[in-house]
Amino acid sequence: MRKATLADIAQHARVDVSTASRVLRGDSGQRVSQETRARILASAEALEYVPNMLARGLKNARSYTVGITIPQLDNPVFYDAIQGAAAALKNRGYSLVINYVNPSEKDENLYKKLVQRRMVDGLLVSGFDTGEDLEKELDELGFPHVTLNRDVPGARFSVSHDNQSAAMIAVDHLLELGHRRIVHLAGHQGGVNAMARLAGYRRALERAGVAYDESLVELAGYTAAGGATAMKRVLERVSPRPTAIFAATLMSAAGALQVMHEKGIAIPGEMSVISLHDAPFASLVYPPMTTVALANEEMGRAAAELLLEVIEGSHNVPRRIILPPVCLTRRASTAAAKA
Repeated sequence: MRKATLADIAQHARVDVSTASRVLRGDSGQRVSQETRARILASAEALEYVPNMLARGLKNARSYTVGITIPQLDNPVFYDAIQGAAAALKNRGYSLVINYVNPSEKDENLYKKLVQRRMVDGLLVSGFDTGEDLEKELDELGFPHVTLNRDVPGARFSVSHDNQSAAMIAVDHLLELGHRRIVHLAGHQGGVNAMARLAGYRRALERAGVAYDESLVELAGYTAAGGATAMKRVLERVSPRPTAIFAATLMSAAGALQVMHEKGIAIPGEMSVISLHDAPFASLVYPPMTTVALANEEMGRAAAELLLEVIEGSHNVPRRIILPPVCLTRRASTAAAKA
């Protein structure tokens, strides 16, 4: 079967070739109606049009590839963000390359290598410890990048969640169920997300007239193993025993669940558990997990679209996008506190 050409797309969409070309290469300066744009994209999909990326790259020294750095391969947050970013990039003729950055193995030259080798045209930067130093490094390199999943001070372009509001929704739910001794399994010490969630936890308690107790906060990180270790520490040292757990992420919540099952603690009869983020496996754990969903796929999509604007020079004014929580999903892991 003959490959579809730009001329084929233009004929199918009933437009001239130059208009089809501008739409398919994502030219943000074009003046094309939404109806025409949709018709061109539909024609490209119907005819299975594949742009000649090599020719485009040779013409303007671009790879038409964007990189994303992630610190955890089994975390559903990053999986959803990658899906959103990949879909947005595909619509504009770009590919996405995943770069795994092991948090325990610091490679100070990683980003410089990516820039110098021109492996990618821009980066979506996400990591547990992404901070101002990295932002400064990438700015000095003059490399297009958008910070993902972190509201980092000094970042010129970022897309993240309203973590404080999300934490307040989670803790409010436990408070409404009558819980007062609520443990917070927190993220990394000093992390921007961890601090925002802790602030939301404290704010919700304050509004309900419940005194903040530092002994009810335990660092768990963002892994199941971290959640399990933190839960063991809580059960060993906190007395009287708490009646509810607010976990910063599904992974740490799953680890905590495992420990409570091993200890014979009934959930939610003796301990209610709620977590930020939602994923299919939240319904598969026992009991199914109550969650506050965050817009991870939308975060990836918005970050990718913003990065393309930066790469193509159509957006140079700093922009900070903060996405609100999506919803509270009540499942079987939470129940009213026993009198």
